[in-house]
Amino acid sequence: MTRREKLLNNALRNPDGLSFADFQTLLTQSGWIKRRQTGSHELWYSPKGFRLPIQRSDSNKAKGYQVKQFLTQLKKETQ
Repeated sequence: MTRREKLLNNALRNPDGLSFADFQTLLTQSGWIKRRQTGSHELWYSPKGFRLPIQRSDSNKAKGYQVKQFLTQLKKETQ
């Protein structure tokens, strides 16, 4: 199992428990591109142009709703 597959499984099982660094790695390994950062927000774009702003939570984890948005978009783009 590749690192991307492990991170994707972790995100699917527990979107609220994914670390921010792991979320960034998952985005990169899924072909998403970080275009810019303004303050605490990073703007990521999918291969098909979907824009996803993300930000770190106080506990240094990814925000669950942002992970869910990513997973939904990933599913749409891979069908």
